[in-house]
Amino acid sequence: MARLTREESQALTRAKLLECAPEVVAREGYEGASIDKIAEAAGFSKGAFYSNFSSKEAFFFELLDRHARQDVVEIGRLLRDVTKPGEMIDRICDWAEQRASDPTWGLLALELFRRVRREATFGSLPSTLFLEQWREVGALLLPLAPNLQPAKPEILGAIVLELTYGAASGFSEGDAPHVRDLVRLALTSIHVAYGASHS
Repeated sequence: MARLTREESQALTRAKLLECAPEVVAREGYEGASIDKIAEAAGFSKGAFYSNFSSKEAFFFELLDRHARQDVVEIGRLLRDVTKPGEMIDRICDWAEQRASDPTWGLLALELFRRVRREATFGSLPSTLFLEQWREVGALLLPLAPNLQPAKPEILGAIVLELTYGAASGFSEGDAPHVRDLVRLALTSIHVAYGASHS
């Protein structure tokens, strides 16, 4: 078996750290998810962490970006070959409800952005982190609103993803509206207002 190059080994270490972090974050929260705990969960030293990431904040920005990209791929797969608006809405609602059952990602983003804003680090990165995700998800949803002018897919994507990952999404109980209901109302209203039959 061929020996891994230094770059290949570093890429594997980086991937393993990112893969193990969500479980640590879900258990400990952002503040409690120390570099030591993340490195230990992945089977590495603190030094291995710092040879791949400049800081805890940089690591979590990459983790959130990776998660956002996975959402786009997953939604694209769900909507592949779906042409009926009602079926598109059903699939997105089911996806949103399932995603919202784990509040880890929404809370992680809020905690990280609060810290970065307080410390005035990373410049404009927080405000642009999810823009590509919103735009790509929105582009998948544009068939629901072909008459939306100007056609800004990031608007559609932001509506669905912010409702899904909003801070309150993980705490819906009893008579509180579920994420599925919120997303259905938003997408159905948009389709009625801007769908193909709209004049």
